Amino acid sequence: MASESEPQTLYTGAPFHKDGQGSETLVEAYPVTKDSDPPSLSDEFPEGGLAAWSTVFGSFLVQFSGYGYATSFGVYQDFYTQHYLTKQTSSAISWIGSLNMFLLTAVGLVSGSLYDRGYFYHLMIVGSLLQSFSLFMLSLSKPDQYYQIFLAQGIGSGIAAGLMFVPSTAVIAHYFRRKRTLVLTFVASGSSLGATIHPIMLNNLLNGPLGFSNGVRASAGLVSVLLLIACLCMRTRLDPPTTPVNYIVAARKCIRDVPFVLMIAGACLFQIGFYYPMFFLQLDSIKHGLSVTFSFYSLVILNASNCVGRVSSGFIAVFTGVPNLTIVATISCGVLNLGLIGLSSLASTTVLGVIYGYFAGLYIGAWVPLMADLTPDLSELGARMGICFCMSGDLSFILGTPISGALLTSNYIWWIPALFSGIIALTGSMMYIIMRLMLSKYRPKERAQLEVSESHS
Repeated sequence: MASESEPQTLYTGAPFHKDGQGSETLVEAYPVTKDSDPPSLSDEFPEGGLAAWSTVFGSFLVQFSGYGYATSFGVYQDFYTQHYLTKQTSSAISWIGSLNMFLLTAVGLVSGSLYDRGYFYHLMIVGSLLQSFSLFMLSLSKPDQYYQIFLAQGIGSGIAAGLMFVPSTAVIAHYFRRKRTLVLTFVASGSSLGATIHPIMLNNLLNGPLGFSNGVRASAGLVSVLLLIACLCMRTRLDPPTTPVNYIVAARKCIRDVPFVLMIAGACLFQIGFYYPMFFLQLDSIKHGLSVTFSFYSLVILNASNCVGRVSSGFIAVFTGVPNLTIVATISCGVLNLGLIGLSSLASTTVLGVIYGYFAGLYIGAWVPLMADLTPDLSELGARMGICFCMSGDLSFILGTPISGALLTSNYIWWIPALFSGIIALTGSMMYIIMRLMLSKYRPKERAQLEVSESHS
């Protein structure tokens, strides 16, 4: 029989709080013992301080240099198609960017596991060095040498970004709980800012007097300096768990977590169509007879609006709740993908770029907070993020833009890939709606369990 002085854990599930519009959000639970008050949130999470904000800034730079560079592939898609890989089809060229994005998420399964085991600094240093090396190797690639570009940009840069992506995002949970959604949206805005700055820089370098080789070297130099600053800024606060998270056990928990499975399914379907505008908008506008100068800035318009969406998502989620915001963003992106069928003028390109970029930013800004909300045990956050990025991102990146490029054909029939992307994105949004309904079904039961546990204290 347990002694009366022995701590008794009453509830270790995930309690809930309500957002401004009554939408519920999961928050992490703290063990409540018979002989002590619940630990103060301020004691558990600093919610600020020099180390916290420098880590946030470092994570921002990692997103700028990793994910932001990868989503700027539309510039390379256009340049390769028209100048550098003229013997390859649009579908074959899009495989370079798709593999890069695939590895960015797939490697997260490994980097998330290593992060949970305390290898944060090792991952960041190796990833930074590999990203710098890969970009400098890309600058040595020769025209029509597809395999050289595929190895450097598709594989090398993809693995590098994948090593850094999950750890640089998950480390934010060491410092923030109450402000986490807002801070994560700021970190996520780093990739959209990168996807705004990099296309401007690359378009002017690749198509300017420097040319491909020197232009890519200049870009690689900027990325290398930023990643060096990021590595110097980021610090962990918590020791790794004594018993590392078992991915098999975590995966089994995920399979039994119906809302989490629906979230993964929705993300996989939605993202098959999600990246079509980011990869093909610049080429689309050029082929529709718009000026080359404006077409160069079409991606900049989209990604600048994307940045605004990511930053504002944290403020909007306070009132709508993260699941509801995700649903609105995915439906809007699906409809706007269908709207690309009518793209034919400067005005239509600008309007679609601005609106699509904003809702795409809302989705990306809410994606990681949604994973955190659906993770009751923070010690499994790295594992769950790795599983989610791998399972939801892999198929979408491998299938999405290559299928769109194949549907486009060498005759540039634009309405077919736009229709495909719009329908598949709307299908993914339906999965998010089912996820939200399942959350409404399960949460009252868990809240009742919490109230029963508190009544016995």
